[in-house]
Amino acid sequence: MAGSSGYGLLKLLQKLSDEEFQRFKELLREEPEKFKLKPISWTKIENSSKESLVTLLNTHYPGQAWNMMLSLFLQVNREDLSIMAQKKKRHKQTKYKKFMKTTFERIWTLETNTHIPDRNYHLIVEVQYKALQEIFDSESEPVTAIVAGTTGEGKTTFLRKAMLDWASGVLLQNRFQYVFFFSVFSLNNTTELSLAELISSTLPESSETVDDILSDPKRILFILDGFDYLKFDLELRTNLCNDWRKRLPTQIVLSSLLQKIMLPGCSLLLELGQISVPKIRHLLKYPRVITMQGFSERSVEFYCMSFFDNQRGIEVAENLRNNEVLHLCSNPYLCWMFCSCLKWQFDREEEGYFKAKTDAAFFTNFMVSAFKSTYAHSPSKQNRARLKTLCTLAVEGMWKELFVFDSEDLRRNGISESDKAVWLKMQFLQTHGNHTVFYHPTLQSYFAAMFYFLKQDKDICVPVIGSIPQLLGNMYARGQTQWLQLGTFLFGLINEQVAALLQPCFGFIQPIYVRQEIICYFKCLGQQECNEKLERSQTLFSCLRDSQEERFVRQVVDLLEEITVDISSSDVLSVTAYALQKSSKL
Repeated sequence: MAGSSGYGLLKLLQKLSDEEFQRFKELLREEPEKFKLKPISWTKIENSSKESLVTLLNTHYPGQAWNMMLSLFLQVNREDLSIMAQKKKRHKQTKYKKFMKTTFERIWTLETNTHIPDRNYHLIVEVQYKALQEIFDSESEPVTAIVAGTTGEGKTTFLRKAMLDWASGVLLQNRFQYVFFFSVFSLNNTTELSLAELISSTLPESSETVDDILSDPKRILFILDGFDYLKFDLELRTNLCNDWRKRLPTQIVLSSLLQKIMLPGCSLLLELGQISVPKIRHLLKYPRVITMQGFSERSVEFYCMSFFDNQRGIEVAENLRNNEVLHLCSNPYLCWMFCSCLKWQFDREEEGYFKAKTDAAFFTNFMVSAFKSTYAHSPSKQNRARLKTLCTLAVEGMWKELFVFDSEDLRRNGISESDKAVWLKMQFLQTHGNHTVFYHPTLQSYFAAMFYFLKQDKDICVPVIGSIPQLLGNMYARGQTQWLQLGTFLFGLINEQVAALLQPCFGFIQPIYVRQEIICYFKCLGQQECNEKLERSQTLFSCLRDSQEERFVRQVVDLLEEITVDISSSDVLSVTAYALQKSSKL
């Protein structure tokens, strides 16, 4: 233990004379009370060597041993040792910060889809950025803050920029010595870990030890991203633990951290979407909220002009004012997709054209445009086979609740290294450290829905991939973001006009099979012997509106004998009214 303790604490102790060391031990009898800790018995202290004393302190006071020793160095009039240790500490903190700067510069450049100059991004999020500074700079005590908003509104992008700015020395410098960034959904396949292991995984070589880092929790911020896609239930009130060294089930470690049982002195900055807010917020102590509100019309125009050169950007922005996709472009991720799609069209020397009323039409335009730019002369049969491998990866990940893929996942689904390189270029996939993820989690949901339209009876059955009835059951029973998005795309792709967009690249794709499967599912729900019940009817109504197929909507709604709808917002009222007005029974 002593050998791994940061900045050579043992070496510092060894610089004490025998008389100073004896005085050091005597003072140690009273020192823990200053930190509100239980003292070690004098017998253990008295008989300790310098090496065993370091081990003793780290064992009894994990995370506090360092501050205690610095205080005692001053009390035995060895200020030189305290200064020496603090210099080493600052050097190692600087090393971590430089490492994080390099890491997040790469993430910002390669994995973050703003594609506009940083100064322009800061103007777009100016309100939220100021709120972040005010929340943490105005408090010296631990703070928990939430970055909230709907899917695609830029929460993760905002947090990545905050991490990069801290590492670059321009944000929260006087507040935090260490900031750790974790995408929690990457832990979905990790059943057990300790917080110490999680922190260690981010540290460069020759860093401070975790003991040393956690010795001053008030100077630590954890940025946690991706709760909407986390499969674990964190609503725990029992079995929580304060020992950050102990290996525990992943959900216990995360829940203990969120509820300030583990490291109560640290601060938290959390990304929470519509699904995770009601599940997580009530676990938090006095959380402050920063809301990502999407783009205003002015911000959309500004983004377009920043994405393209000035003249082309002005033309795109002017055309967008009279385009029905303007309201969809208030979502930053969709706005990026819109601009990317037009750019590919301009690169092909086509007239920029984009029409979409629903998310499914929007994503289909984007996907088809990317294929046209890459596989313009490939037969539709080949394009369809290529697309199917990506869709199989996506849907397998959905059913496994997997959003971070390794090379074996890609190989198993027929994606070679050369295929992967193409998907990266087309911005369907992106690198995530040594792994691969879809460019955005919503894109994975889209390709997973597309799988059911490409599936054929002769295909080899993959046991983990559920049927459409199973998908719908998951969607209405569990209410997780990924299933709701998948359902929205499944219904949206039923639309004949959306299917027609696919034909030039992929041949004729007939949505009738999926439509029939959905209708059969709701027929089953209406039968008395069926134990399954429709939960979250507003989710169904939202999906039906995205289909934009009146006859299909009428068929489904007429199969519902009895429903209960919680009209909790104007959006719920709108989709409910849309669906019920199509019924022939009302």
